[in-house]
Amino acid sequence: MLSHLSKEFRYNWKLSAPVIMGMLGHTFVGLVDNIMVGQLGSAELAAVSLGNSFFFVAMSLGIGFSTAITPLVAEADSENNFKKGKSAFKHGLFLCIVLSLLLFGMILLAKPLMYLMEQPEEVVLLTMPYLDIIAISLIPLIIFQGFKQFSDGLSLTKHAMYATIVGNLINIGLNYILIFGKLGFPKMGIVGAGVGTLVSRLAMIAIIWTLLKNDKKASAFVTHIRLFILDSTMLKKIINLGLPSAMQMFFEVAIFTSAIWLSGLLGKNAQAANQIALNLSSMTFMIAMGLSVTAMIRVGNQKGLRNYEELQRIAKSIFLMGIMFASVFALLFLIFHDIFPALYLDLDDVNNYSDNQEVVSIASKLLLVAALFQISDSAQVIFLGALRGLQDVKIPTVLTFIAYWMIGFPTSYFLGKESAYGSTGIWIGLLVGLASASIFLYLRFIYLTNRLIQAHKTN
Repeated sequence: MLSHLSKEFRYNWKLSAPVIMGMLGHTFVGLVDNIMVGQLGSAELAAVSLGNSFFFVAMSLGIGFSTAITPLVAEADSENNFKKGKSAFKHGLFLCIVLSLLLFGMILLAKPLMYLMEQPEEVVLLTMPYLDIIAISLIPLIIFQGFKQFSDGLSLTKHAMYATIVGNLINIGLNYILIFGKLGFPKMGIVGAGVGTLVSRLAMIAIIWTLLKNDKKASAFVTHIRLFILDSTMLKKIINLGLPSAMQMFFEVAIFTSAIWLSGLLGKNAQAANQIALNLSSMTFMIAMGLSVTAMIRVGNQKGLRNYEELQRIAKSIFLMGIMFASVFALLFLIFHDIFPALYLDLDDVNNYSDNQEVVSIASKLLLVAALFQISDSAQVIFLGALRGLQDVKIPTVLTFIAYWMIGFPTSYFLGKESAYGSTGIWIGLLVGLASASIFLYLRFIYLTNRLIQAHKTN
């Protein structure tokens, strides 16, 4: 049985590796940013965490919506239907542009909420100017995502990887210069981190478009686009796929965002510790995200070919790969839970010594919980990708809402009180929500694919 699944590992990895490298590169920049900002103090680190919580909520809607492009392009590619593929890309890109502008406005309108959320005042004051800049960077990020999802749909996963890596190198360099005031530039603190992020995301669009324009397979799709000549049927199709996908991602990101806000109620140190644990968990999550994209592509291809038994087998092989990676990461978190958090802060800083020690202590406990949810987190996102490949998005949206907000959040809220388990209790809630989601989505995928297999045999 295992050999039946493992023989797909090589091709799965060929598709997912560029996606993973690109995503890891992006997350690595977050790691470097957090380490740089952490040198300024726990208040600055907490401010970045609070600002990113607003940004990530908006980003989740944009990125989630853009995933509708991939299965449509993958299906058209397997059918050799150029017209359908170009239409899916053009309409998807148009909607990404519109959505990015709306989400930018949403962030600006939501800023006053910080004063109503009982967050530490010192942290809020530091967050405001940082959030203004990263809110602008949301526009190029979502437009880039439109190009990326199209590229993934054609199985050209390396282009986004190259664009992301170069963009990330620009980000790291600019952040170092601007945060600490190097090479004659003023010391801008966390605002400098925001500027570096904005410039890098503009660069990523230019790079991926250039790569696609010069690619033999993709060139005809991304050139001579009449962006404002639209077909209502295709618009509706992408919206019907994209909106539920956006809500799926929103529900997951929002539960982690709620962890940031709940941590803020416990103080700046708890919030900074949450940011450290979240950043480390995000790095391992990128592996699962890469495999999720692979599941979306390969399931979309097999759906186009109406080969449903093969579709199920391939999805299970990707799931098995995810479990194997997640198990390794769980072990690393268990072994190094005391060491990893210490990388983020200057433990020799006399002025902030007690705060930094408390942050490391809290974060190390959170990593123990994070170790436990590695497998469930990997499983749920891979099966989400497979279901998107089947273009099944509405029921999974309901299932993720139930898992995260009817099961996970109440658990986080009640166990996360200072009188209960504090920060650890918040993350236990995340664990419960992710475990519930992985079970629900697995059952949904098996039910749908078994039904398709049976119907195909009958016909």
